[in-house]
Amino acid sequence: MAAAAAEQELLLHLKLAFLAQEPPACVLCLARKAGGGSVTPHVQNFILESCTGNNAGGDQNSTYVTIILKRIIAEAELSSDIVIDRLYEEFGQFMSSKSNNSSLNRTEKIYKEISFLSPTNDNKRVSLVARLSCSINMLEGDTGCSLWPSSLFLSEFILSYPKIFSKRCCFELGSGVGLVGVCLNYVSASKVILTDGDASTLENMKANMEMNNLCVEQEDSELLKENKNKVQCKYLSWEETSESDLWDSRPDLVLGADIIYDPVCVPHLIRVLSMLLKRRNNRGINNVADKEETSNEFSSGATEIPVAYIATVIRNVETFNCFDKAAADAKLSVVNITNSEAPLSLLPYMLSYDRSSVQLLKITLFS
Repeated sequence: MAAAAAEQELLLHLKLAFLAQEPPACVLCLARKAGGGSVTPHVQNFILESCTGNNAGGDQNSTYVTIILKRIIAEAELSSDIVIDRLYEEFGQFMSSKSNNSSLNRTEKIYKEISFLSPTNDNKRVSLVARLSCSINMLEGDTGCSLWPSSLFLSEFILSYPKIFSKRCCFELGSGVGLVGVCLNYVSASKVILTDGDASTLENMKANMEMNNLCVEQEDSELLKENKNKVQCKYLSWEETSESDLWDSRPDLVLGADIIYDPVCVPHLIRVLSMLLKRRNNRGINNVADKEETSNEFSSGATEIPVAYIATVIRNVETFNCFDKAAADAKLSVVNITNSEAPLSLLPYMLSYDRSSVQLLKITLFS
């Protein structure tokens, strides 16, 4: 019984990795694990029926599927395992589809399904699925439409500590594809405001919200005011925005993933954070019960004082030191809570996701 359950868990990881369009080497590694060390006919059938088949769900990139099938066939042949005929047939069909669809170019997107596994022991293994349109060339100037480790880490943090974000107005800087927004809506944030300073990224973000059945809020829309699945997607230039532009937002919580990346942008980021973290009266806590519940989350907890949670990969120490100094000069308290408040591992099937590279910062404005 335990062995069967373990096999089902491995097969689930294999499927979720495929739908998330993990690198082929990662998918192949999971396929081997599911087969006990080799890609067995049973695993091959699973890939055909649950990954590349009609019941896999989502829009499939024929190039990606072709590469996966090619690697699976090569692995099975190399290990002298049987390669089932249907695998060759499916590979041929996708090869034909790829040749007939030669219009794929650098500006096209791929669709990923990011599935967060349930942290509980209930029967519902997948608690949330985020469907996202992402760039296929994140190093070709389309970084805002790419999915980064810090965004995955921040999303795990939100889902691990839902009480922090429930019934709170949440404001994200540099929202990119919008994964954090999907997670904030899932944990019942009272309001979700996603922002980005790139017009094309903003349009892609809006499309992603609609793909996840989240209404993109428009002004004077009575219908959307009654819809609990509601977010705002706004253009925000850190260089140009003023305090009056941000006043209506009045967030309880500010979030950001991989927004500390360029020394030139650091002063503008610090200025925006300082404006958003200013104490304001009559914030999002509506009653005594809400206050007591929130104060139980982390010892420093009351959200009458706005708090920012920034997830970042320190790729350049000088850039981070620049941020740290600018924050101190602006009287911002920056505390690394990566270890003390580590999120649960909700994406174990994403072998390419290096959680250890991400730092989580808690930022407040000194009184």
